[in-house]
Amino acid sequence: MPVTLKDISQRVGKSVPTVSRALAGFDDISPQTRELVQRVAAEMGYEPNITARNLQKQRTDTLALILPSANTLRFSDPFFSEFLSGIVEYIAQFGYDLNISTTDTEDERETYLRHLRSRRFDGFIVVRTKLQDARIDLLREHDVPFVAFGQTEVNNDFHLVDEDGRFGVKQVVDHLVGLGHTRLACIAEPTNLTKSHHRVQGFIDGLLAHNIPVNPELIIETNFRQRSGRQAAKLLLELPEPPTALVACNDLLALGAMGAVQEHGLTVGKDISITGFDDILLSEYAHPPLTTVHQPASDMGSKVAEMLLNLIDGKPNEEKQVIIKPSLIIRQSTSAPSKGGETP
Repeated sequence: MPVTLKDISQRVGKSVPTVSRALAGFDDISPQTRELVQRVAAEMGYEPNITARNLQKQRTDTLALILPSANTLRFSDPFFSEFLSGIVEYIAQFGYDLNISTTDTEDERETYLRHLRSRRFDGFIVVRTKLQDARIDLLREHDVPFVAFGQTEVNNDFHLVDEDGRFGVKQVVDHLVGLGHTRLACIAEPTNLTKSHHRVQGFIDGLLAHNIPVNPELIIETNFRQRSGRQAAKLLLELPEPPTALVACNDLLALGAMGAVQEHGLTVGKDISITGFDDILLSEYAHPPLTTVHQPASDMGSKVAEMLLNLIDGKPNEEKQVIIKPSLIIRQSTSAPSKGGETP
């Protein structure tokens, strides 16, 4: 039979309410009594009723992360997986669980409302933010704790963690122009996402900083995966005047583009330069190793989790918005343009 509060109260000679409050750590119980009750409970092998404890403190020790169903393939994205690992490892230290669910884009608002009404979650993590993000508007309206991984176009008056993607991609363009490239193309994720919008803006900033005209034909908006990068690169390589460098807005797109280049009988890093963004493990072991922009995925996940738990506990965060400066990692997928590929 499991040990009960009544069993402990009989052993220590205290009332059941006193034992309950001592185990919960209430400061209206003397330190001596708390120590006695907790020691005896441990000796007797007492296991607290987690559900009852959470009802008492009005907590569930569970966080929610809702993904649009179209994004479930992101679980196979090494960057996203590492980001999630950072969240889970951090919250596990404090006894929290992460509930990940999916929703159709059309039912997104109703899914969030259903989660809110259930009262099964202490807070929400919002990922892949949009320029106009109804999820964030809804969570602010209901005044529930949440932290976003990313920004919106305006009114970013909420807790968030993000990378400065605009700065990161401009570093890439500076690097490529420094090598002698003047005909650059960009393979972007959907630009209704804030991170993609910022990265494309960084590409444009870099071109304009070097007095290179922005050619819309050389900016292709596609999806997230390697297949999308391969398809976009094929389109660019078939242009009458193909680019000498491809700037992909994530590493998986870059790896797909590398495949397309090799299918065309060209050598990455010699005939054409390719760059990525995220610095996933695969990028270092690609053939050739990929020049990319590094951002600390696990650390960013941990920071999102830390900020959210502080909000739930009513503790202040040192910063409301944490924007991380990414760094350029130069590898063998970039070099000076070949003589035949130079643009006058």
